[in-house]
Amino acid sequence: MTILDQSHEEHSAPNTARKPKPPASNAALDRFFQITERGSTLAREFRGGLVTFFTMAYIVILNPLILGGFSADNAPTDVAGGWLSAAQIGAVTGLTAGVMTILFGVVANLPFGLAAGLGINSFLAVSVIHEVTWPEAMGLVVINGVLIVLFGITGARTAIFRAVPKELKAAITVGIGLFIAFIGFVDSGFIRPTAGGPPVQLGNDGSITSLPTLVFVVGLLAMGILVARKVQGGLLIGIVATTVLAALVEAAMKIGPASATNPGGWHLNTPVLSGQLVSAPDLGLVGHFDMFGAFGRIGGLAATMLVFTLVFTNFFDAMGTMTGLAKSARVAHKDGTFPRLKAAFIVEGLGAVAGGATSGSSNTVYIDSAAGIGEGARTGLASVVTGVLFLGSMFLTPLTSVVPLEVAAAALVVVGAMMMAQVREIKFSKFSVALPAFLTIVTMPLSYSIANGIGAGFVSWAIIGAASGKAKKIHPLMWVVSAGFLVYFARGPINVLLGA
Repeated sequence: MTILDQSHEEHSAPNTARKPKPPASNAALDRFFQITERGSTLAREFRGGLVTFFTMAYIVILNPLILGGFSADNAPTDVAGGWLSAAQIGAVTGLTAGVMTILFGVVANLPFGLAAGLGINSFLAVSVIHEVTWPEAMGLVVINGVLIVLFGITGARTAIFRAVPKELKAAITVGIGLFIAFIGFVDSGFIRPTAGGPPVQLGNDGSITSLPTLVFVVGLLAMGILVARKVQGGLLIGIVATTVLAALVEAAMKIGPASATNPGGWHLNTPVLSGQLVSAPDLGLVGHFDMFGAFGRIGGLAATMLVFTLVFTNFFDAMGTMTGLAKSARVAHKDGTFPRLKAAFIVEGLGAVAGGATSGSSNTVYIDSAAGIGEGARTGLASVVTGVLFLGSMFLTPLTSVVPLEVAAAALVVVGAMMMAQVREIKFSKFSVALPAFLTIVTMPLSYSIANGIGAGFVSWAIIGAASGKAKKIHPLMWVVSAGFLVYFARGPINVLLGA
């Protein structure tokens, strides 16, 4: 028995009602992925995997825009003037997401998709490369992943997960639901920042004035109606139908992509098929990293603080995301754990290693997987489907860019509404529970970070619980992690104090 097969968390969720036996031709597949046991079907798994891919496919386009460019003039340049090719970043983004999502599906047997994490890739492009080169930055990502894998293998990550009170786990799920809904509202242009006054507003000056945002609203209502009427494949039908609508609108109105001169355009992808549809991927960035170069360039202390930030962000973002997704997939146990917990943590850590090794940034579990789960996915077969499609996206980048962000955003809002149902597990009548849960929920969308929300919940839970005379009921690991979060939140002043 291997470390991936140990302990009770490796077993499936509690038994469900007896289901009809699958056709003999699918029996082996059904047993391996426990499809019938989890109350699913092959059709639901394939459909869920397809929906997850469509809601995550934007990363193949967005990641190259964040990390790379087509020249040094439009790409983030590192301390030595180096830059990454957008075409190469797109290729390794699809490759790594495909391989890691398939591996996660087979080993962890959960319907979660993995891809380059938006928080870490932005941190690399905005902060880290001003101190080190791109290969050195990716080396730090690899070290981050190795540490997370070690936490998974030793059981430290599982122990921390078990130490979290069930109310905080429920709050994490609700917070993620609110977070992904907020992402959908912002990505669609339904909610926009303001130049003055309130931080955000509805559309432009309090009204919806762009056709892409109107398409988002139509898609949101259409998907909501289909889900409310329990139409099988409702989310997928809604995504396809709204994409067709978006293409018709673009063909008739010639809206074009959003820009400073065209604020009412499509965000990220314009729903048009044109030019070459198939191209060979350029995988030249695979292996293009320097594992310890940053320590020589900026010193051990400064490099260690960068690794600390990466680990904390990666560790708790993924833990919170998997908590919420497992509850949504109805595979979570009463204590919030889920089948093959240790395996999931180890493979997710390997995603960080693989992402750094291919220069596509740390790969982690995506909250967008909730869309496929909402479509009925319950097993790793859905992840295998998603992963295969990601591998195909390396060759079919034009097709992955047909679905505009406004359409994917509508699916995220619908799924966010589904995840809010977990709020019923939080005892808001007990304020020592209510405030930490509330801080967890609201900090995620307001700070645009899952890790920040978890940190706010952990620290407030420990302090308020101790001050309320319940210190003995707080798990020792909660204190340890809370202290770590205090360092995480104060890392800026600490860096200045230490001269890092």
